[in-house]
Amino acid sequence: MSTKRQQELLELFNTGRIPKFFGFTLSFDEQGHAHVDLPYNPNLDQPCGIHGGIMATLLDTAGWFAVAAQSKTILVTTSELSIHFLNPAQECDLHAEGWVVKAGKRTLIGEMRVSKSDGEVAAIGTGTFVVI
Repeated sequence: MSTKRQQELLELFNTGRIPKFFGFTLSFDEQGHAHVDLPYNPNLDQPCGIHGGIMATLLDTAGWFAVAAQSKTILVTTSELSIHFLNPAQECDLHAEGWVVKAGKRTLIGEMRVSKSDGEVAAIGTGTFVVI
């Protein structure tokens, strides 16, 4: 991914309402993987730990930005998201990572995972993203 593309995506991310609302931060590594971090926030808890919808949002966000980094356009939308919740996340920071498994002209497949601050995987997902 070019520095210019990375900068465009970071600016897009930083103007988004959801990242600001939840306190997400975004970065990319040398392999083009998207990394989304969420510091612990007790307002996102339910009785068993951090709400699964928050983890789903982290997975979708990490997958979308990984795909957008490889796409020629930001006109990409999530068309399918499959999630497996593996372990509850209680009172911890969360880290999501997304990467592209297959990139076609119009359809891109991503894999994502959410890890807790101790490194244990809390959720994994796959997503299908479509260029519109």
